Amino acid sequence: MTEEMPSLRCIIATLFFALLLPPGSFPGTTLSPSFYDETCPTVFSIIRGIIEQALLSDPRIGASLLRLHFHDCFVNGCDASILLDNSATIESEKEAAPNNNSARGFEVVDAMKIALEFECPGIVSCADILAIAAQEAINLAGGPSWLVLLGRRDSTTANRTLANLAIPAAFETLDILKSKFAAVGLNTSTDLVALSGAHTFGRAQCTIVIERLYNFNGTGKADPTLNATYLETLRKVCPQGGNGSVLVNLDPTTPNTFDSNYYANLQAQEGLLQSDQELFSTSGADTIEIVERFSSNQIAFFESFVVSMLKMGNISPVTGTEGEIRLSCRRVHMDYTSSNKWSSS
Repeated sequence: MTEEMPSLRCIIATLFFALLLPPGSFPGTTLSPSFYDETCPTVFSIIRGIIEQALLSDPRIGASLLRLHFHDCFVNGCDASILLDNSATIESEKEAAPNNNSARGFEVVDAMKIALEFECPGIVSCADILAIAAQEAINLAGGPSWLVLLGRRDSTTANRTLANLAIPAAFETLDILKSKFAAVGLNTSTDLVALSGAHTFGRAQCTIVIERLYNFNGTGKADPTLNATYLETLRKVCPQGGNGSVLVNLDPTTPNTFDSNYYANLQAQEGLLQSDQELFSTSGADTIEIVERFSSNQIAFFESFVVSMLKMGNISPVTGTEGEIRLSCRRVHMDYTSSNKWSSS
């Protein structure tokens, strides 16, 4: 099997994704893969080049950029609200519990925006930057390529309260995960399992898993679904009372590669996060069969992942004359122009 085959198959899935989804999945959407063909044809190469440069010093930046897109889309849709800093009018989502001291890659997004404003001023939205960056990061890590649907505009607000409630968390049960996916219009079987496969690369901090290693659900014991050998390995990296910011590979086998090993890890009870292992270790769950299928068939995983990413990327996009195209991804126009005015003074 050549490396090109999974990507080719996934591009085919992209072209026919509308046929694979139930009618009305994207009501009224105006997104298109050719949105910037005339106005900013170099958008993909610019974003890809900046990721390639960032990867030279930060091998986990790809996973971090993908996570920004995920966390953005689960809060009022894919509108780049996660990128906004605190201001007189904005209560930043960056300080919501799922993002605080965890979400990262903002400086790389800034570099993309600066380069795109130089090349195509006022054209490319920050929301579309996140969508393209997610796809390019995955492909650079060995994953599929697909035709990203574009044409989103940027929000002028953020919602920290909703970010605290809506973003799936590492310590949640399968039932809670399903409810959060359903709340944004994603299905609770294939979409949930496929998008969770994003944890096939990247890192997590010890503080995220420490309770699972030593005091799961207040029992004073480890999570019983953890493989005993893997548990001991994790305890060496994350000792009780140790440095919670130490990083652990989400995938202990191929930590920097986007592949299907994540699912084999779940079968071996080596899912780092409780939310991951729940997909396979919850008795009678409809997700078990999907984990098994993706573990044995990487092409099936890639195809399903692409379709689910397209669905997620179409959660409540801001389009038409709504929202704005920010000049800085960190600030809405009003804050940006006010800041520049005082800087000039």
